[in-house]
Amino acid sequence: MFLQIAEWLEATAPGVLVRESLWAFPIVVGLHIIGLTLSIGVLMWFDLRLLGIAMRGCPVSRVYRRLMPFFASGFVVMFVTGGLLLSGFATAAYGNVYFRVKMAAIALAGVNALAYHGFTERRIADWDSAPRPPRAVRMAGLASLLLWTTAVLAGRMMSYTMF
Repeated sequence: MFLQIAEWLEATAPGVLVRESLWAFPIVVGLHIIGLTLSIGVLMWFDLRLLGIAMRGCPVSRVYRRLMPFFASGFVVMFVTGGLLLSGFATAAYGNVYFRVKMAAIALAGVNALAYHGFTERRIADWDSAPRPPRAVRMAGLASLLLWTTAVLAGRMMSYTMF
């Protein structure tokens, strides 16, 4: 079933454009890297604050409010361009172990973010200004750093192993 979806994706107009156009692929990849840099780069600063390593004098809630608009903008660009890249090479990605690792890491990063916002962050008033947040908060930051690093590295490895 997934292979059939991959074949369908490649047959769509965006898939054909990304795969066959002289300029579409490099432009989409460039935008994907810009989105990734903005999104994950900003998120890593927030994660470092959660770990108590960076911006220790600034409340976590303030760091979040200031950084997340940049993260969200970058994430939208990264998500859209990643979807376009996938549409052009879906069957190659389907069989690639690094693609599967990347998707698993992204899914787990999403679960980590939901757990943080749904449970850990609820008691932010107790630890917001602490230079070193509680263990659960630090573990959420560490998990985010590790999962997004895994996703980025697996994505990079895809380019060397898909064709």
